[in-house]
Amino acid sequence: MTPVAVRGTTLILPTQDGGADAYLARPDDDAPHPAVLFYTDIMGVRPSMQKMADRLAAAGYTVLVPNVFYRSSPAPVVEMPDVVTDDILWDVVGRAVPVAQSLTPKDAMRDALAWLDWLEVSEFTTGGSVGITGYCNGGMLCLRTAGSYPDRVAAAAIIHGSHLITDAPDSPHLAAEHIKGEVFFANGDKDTINPPEEVERFNAVLSAAGVRHRSEMYADAQHGFCSSDLLPLYNKEADERHWAGLLDLFGRTL
Repeated sequence: MTPVAVRGTTLILPTQDGGADAYLARPDDDAPHPAVLFYTDIMGVRPSMQKMADRLAAAGYTVLVPNVFYRSSPAPVVEMPDVVTDDILWDVVGRAVPVAQSLTPKDAMRDALAWLDWLEVSEFTTGGSVGITGYCNGGMLCLRTAGSYPDRVAAAAIIHGSHLITDAPDSPHLAAEHIKGEVFFANGDKDTINPPEEVERFNAVLSAAGVRHRSEMYADAQHGFCSSDLLPLYNKEADERHWAGLLDLFGRTL
């Protein structure tokens, strides 16, 4: 598919807890396109994530990137330079962790309904089921959303997801039994947050739940391999492989 021109805008979405800022990327033709809900990594909405949304939009999708941490702050929720190097990486990530931890599963899924409702009625979408992609903490939100609203999610891409299986009574992995859409699960073999043994555990969860899924493991890729502004973590080869899988998933299901 030849990439198309993209229009990116910021907007405020209504929720039960007030207005949430978001980024919307769509083909610049004012026509309706299949909808994608994009959950960022733990660092939130920022230029690198907006560029990823633009790339999806250029492939023919209307892409909504909500600031899921809007209760804490409008984006950016953590101040960071355009490029994060080794010497400041864990300081920046550390400042994002408590913000992410403040978002409860209950609030996150109430918000997810607002995001899905907005996409369903938008003049820029074709309506119907959506695709979701999520990175790091966003991968966990992607999983919860696909399980909480199974009739509204045609496909879910969980990319280097974090803390998918926990001992909590509401562990994210429990959502798998409700998923009806197809799942794409991509990880790096150097990921210390979601290591290969955890990937295998989650693959088994998906299989036991009867979820249609494809799982890919990328060599020499760490957690965060898609985040181009987090230089110590970024892996271009793994990133491009994830793009191939992601576009294949959405091309078949949306």
